[in-house]
Amino acid sequence: MTAEPVAVVLAGGLARRMGGGDKALRVLGGRSLLDHVLDRIRPQVGAVALSANGDAARFAPWGLAVLADPLPGNLGPLAGVLAGMRWAAALGVADVLSVPADTPFLPLDLVAGLAAARWAAGVPIACAASLGRIHPVVALWPAALADALAAALRDGVRAVDRWAAAQGVTSAAFAAASGDPFFNVNSPGDLAEAEALLASPAAGPAECTAPDRPAPARSGPPATPSARRSR
Repeated sequence: MTAEPVAVVLAGGLARRMGGGDKALRVLGGRSLLDHVLDRIRPQVGAVALSANGDAARFAPWGLAVLADPLPGNLGPLAGVLAGMRWAAALGVADVLSVPADTPFLPLDLVAGLAAARWAAGVPIACAASLGRIHPVVALWPAALADALAAALRDGVRAVDRWAAAQGVTSAAFAAASGDPFFNVNSPGDLAEAEALLASPAAGPAECTAPDRPAPARSGPPATPSARRSR
């Protein structure tokens, strides 16, 4: 398996507070939320797929692989993570990054920060943190956990943080000097706030600071992915 991860953008939510429809296609600063997310993560990974149910043709302009939930019943974000794990494994890739489609300000060193935190703590999963809050859905996952996740979903597990904790998880804290890099657009009011943040002269990429918890000493450098140009 290759070391450079791939990413899955989670766009399977029902967007009830936004009046329904595809939140990923809502417009921010003249471009879709999906465009903003792709701008942030494409340079950090080898390939990107979209986790979404329904007619995949609506996402055709982006040229992304569209992954339907592998299990029935609208089981939540973990189903999208499972789809991403299976897609990564089929590509021969060891790890998959998951990010929501409504987070337009993601850090430009997200993958590197998560990989370093995971290596330092010696656990299989790392999720993002900012402003004292954990963001369980923004995480780096081993594709090898796909069977375990599928079994957990069949057993009724739905909480991302609960399942990640059972496997072994740490967190990486990202600075928020110019606003929360994991600000998510859940409502029309959030979209208006995001417009203001986007227009702010202070807006800029967040950087990883340090893992949120002490980690045991380990020898050797972490295997961080190389940067790739957007495509």
